[in-house]
Amino acid sequence: MLDTLFPFKRNFLDRNGHKLHYLNEGQGEPVVMVHGNPSWSFYYRNLVTALSDNHQCIVPDHIGCGLSDKPDDDGYDYTLSNRIDDLEALLEHLDVRENITLVVHDWGGMIGMGYAARYPDRIKRLVVLNTGAFHLPESKPFPWALWICRNTLLGTGLVRGFNAFSSIASYVGVKRKPMSPEVRKAYVAPFDSWANRISTLRFVQDIPLREGDRNYQLVSDIAASLPTFSQVPTLICWGLKDFVFDKHFLAEWRERMPHATVHEFADCGHYILEDASDEVVPLITNFLNDTPSSEV
Repeated sequence: MLDTLFPFKRNFLDRNGHKLHYLNEGQGEPVVMVHGNPSWSFYYRNLVTALSDNHQCIVPDHIGCGLSDKPDDDGYDYTLSNRIDDLEALLEHLDVRENITLVVHDWGGMIGMGYAARYPDRIKRLVVLNTGAFHLPESKPFPWALWICRNTLLGTGLVRGFNAFSSIASYVGVKRKPMSPEVRKAYVAPFDSWANRISTLRFVQDIPLREGDRNYQLVSDIAASLPTFSQVPTLICWGLKDFVFDKHFLAEWRERMPHATVHEFADCGHYILEDASDEVVPLITNFLNDTPSSEV
């Protein structure tokens, strides 16, 4: 069933002894799609299908996610800076260094914009889907469910023992209609054991909330880089029923990227490409078509 829903060639990069899985579909200007937690490249399947006739669609699975290897803590340091390094290594491997359309979702926003902050001249367009590239907005309380996962042994047991994070997300992450059993199974399939759920927990534990937290300064630097992209065409598609990346995050994006074109979906949740694929995929396709595919 997965091959039917996800009919793409599997590619692997040897990344410090670990296999990093990625999609590399189509030809043309590159569209790099960066997923978050607790999803994987499967999230972008419909967008890849829509764009690959005219674009090179590159979609990595972060280490610990999807079809990539899932090493323990001795084998990999599950932290934001390493995620950015991995993305950079993949794009260097593929010789992708210009005219990049960057599509980001959830933690993919921080990872993707962390790469963009290193190489702003390589970014041609931005597509932002329920994500952040800055600290928790002052108006936004840290969600209690994330606090439990981040800070307690109970959270560790729920996430790694019962796959609570991935499983619950597959239910609450969509609002218009439930995922089909087949799609939901595909979302949770990579996280099928205590060992294979390490990344879903480490992502949450890696959220920096105060000065002194690991990556706090890195997130500050990423946020400070956003004005660099004030002339970069930007599309924002946002599900307003996301319980984490909600109206507070969207307001922050509007303030920091006032030039962006914004489409709000009042009845959609976190997985906007599931809830509103029939609307969002054409919006992204038209956005790419409306901004010329070659430099003048």
